[in-house]
Amino acid sequence: MLQTVLKQFGFDGDDCKTEPFGSGLIHSTWVVESKEKKYILQRINNNVFLHPEDIAYNLKLISDHLKEHFPAYIFVNPYPATDGCNLVKIWDGYFRMFPFMEGSHTIDIIERREQAYEAAKQFGRFTKLLSGLDVTLLKITVPDFHDLSLRYGQFENAIQNGKMDRVVQSKDLITFIKQQKYIVTEYEYCQLNFTSRCTHHDTKISNVLLDADDKGLCVIDLDTAMPGYFISDVGDMIRTYVSPVSEEEKDFSKIEIRKEIVEAIVNGYLSEMGEELSDFEKKHFSFAGKMMTYMQAIRFLTDHLNNDAYYGAAYDGHNFIRAGNQITLLKRLQEFNFG
Repeated sequence: MLQTVLKQFGFDGDDCKTEPFGSGLIHSTWVVESKEKKYILQRINNNVFLHPEDIAYNLKLISDHLKEHFPAYIFVNPYPATDGCNLVKIWDGYFRMFPFMEGSHTIDIIERREQAYEAAKQFGRFTKLLSGLDVTLLKITVPDFHDLSLRYGQFENAIQNGKMDRVVQSKDLITFIKQQKYIVTEYEYCQLNFTSRCTHHDTKISNVLLDADDKGLCVIDLDTAMPGYFISDVGDMIRTYVSPVSEEEKDFSKIEIRKEIVEAIVNGYLSEMGEELSDFEKKHFSFAGKMMTYMQAIRFLTDHLNNDAYYGAAYDGHNFIRAGNQITLLKRLQEFNFG
């Protein structure tokens, strides 16, 4: 199939070297090396993104805005196919190709505060530069992606209709999540007072291109770029950056809050968005991390109760462990003094 896809982008598959690339879990990705250059080929997971053409639409809208108003900004535009489109449909698959950014790299784990600062700065810059774009023109590529109220409702439904033995097993986690429902109430209040902006919605560190000195170049993987609130981006950075271990860690004693990383996220993001955010929004920086961590704990536990129907499980009790991990992180965030 890949040779057929490559021909749609004007390449002779026999003259290209193609290898799997990256650590992403959603899309299938390859690096394509021709005689002249390298490219990134991606197959969009249309089980997650039901309308891939909406992603292509958003990318063009964002690209056109940046090209007109901020031409110096590095934006990784899709490479056009032979028909001029940036999205190719082959049988039941959707493919796109990007240029390979020579001299850039990504990382999977935050090791130093400077890396967190650069990432937060880049995500803040992305939203700031798009502040003049009419956000209502953007398509919703993943409906209800960070809708905490919806996720809580799904959690309650799973308690009633999920696997009963897992509901019993998860009694303590269920009780804790219910006790924190005030976070849902606060989230709903925030929605009435926050400004809707173009936000990235997937701010893991691997979605930032860095140069050889670990200085930020730009953000990538804009499939979830759509209207949203700043707490989605800031919250997920806090959730995924501040602890030295990931959501997969089984030893919860290793979960802790690295103060210097929290400060780097706040300072990096505000270096770009400080004049864009309202005072009310700035006061909700600490809430952002708690909200996103709480929501992920809910999603993991909901999936465990529903017999791992969404995330799947690499081992028995995988999502139960993930939920406990995120609940532990939430407790650490609640104990942490953000200043």
